[in-house]
Amino acid sequence: MEEKINVLLEALPYIIKFHGKTFVIKYGGAAMEEERLRRDFARDVVLLKHVGINTVVVHGGGKKIGKLLDDLKIQSHFINGLRVTDEETLGVVEMVLSGSINKEIVKYINEMGGKAIGLSGKDGRLLLAQRVSNENLGLVGEVVSVNVDIIESISKMGYIPVIAPVADGADGKTYNINADTAAGAIAGALKAEKLILLTDVDGVLNSKGELLSIIDGRDIDKLINEEVVKGGMIPKIECAREALKKGVGKVHIINGNVPHALLLEIFTDSGIGTQIQGV
Repeated sequence: MEEKINVLLEALPYIIKFHGKTFVIKYGGAAMEEERLRRDFARDVVLLKHVGINTVVVHGGGKKIGKLLDDLKIQSHFINGLRVTDEETLGVVEMVLSGSINKEIVKYINEMGGKAIGLSGKDGRLLLAQRVSNENLGLVGEVVSVNVDIIESISKMGYIPVIAPVADGADGKTYNINADTAAGAIAGALKAEKLILLTDVDGVLNSKGELLSIIDGRDIDKLINEEVVKGGMIPKIECAREALKKGVGKVHIINGNVPHALLLEIFTDSGIGTQIQGV
């Protein structure tokens, strides 16, 4: 009993500190696959909302997209962790992200006592995008503007926005947005206190496989050039840097496979993942 009380007491200063602040959470990876972890995530998000933290969820869905593409005999290709997206692939991406995954997350949050509203980045032009500079990626976009009024209005009414990262383009096309990139753009537009990226590893690891608990944002180029950061971690670390430049307080990369990873990172002194700060 005393141990449980100590845990609560340790969390209290953080609850007070972050009351009224905004956290943007990118939800993805294996944490979306296992029933227990899905419920843990939903419960944690509801708790954050109930202690006064404005919580915004941006989700991926790469594994389910990949599985459906395989079933349809559509090949997947990646460049620096980004999915090459042609018209056929985009149809699958939008169907999975804006449809089944988005509504499943909403359902879990609602079942845990929260109030969630599912949105696509196309709803109300919540996200406006343009094609990325690498034309080999096809219909992959980067966010050029975020309609923060929609998010803030939903949050003020007590709801948790759950956002699928597809967006309208100024050219009339639909674009697939990397979920990490979308979350970073949204966090920057909201001037969020924290951007939290859930992944399948403990955080950013050095060449020896050891966790880097704290990273200075000014060292990001060095980490990429030395290939300490590579593959799917590149979009995460780059979106962290851009979010910090736009006024986000701190960025956290944590292992979503750890039960209650969000609470352990936010409400404990040591945390469990990588914290990125400064630019």
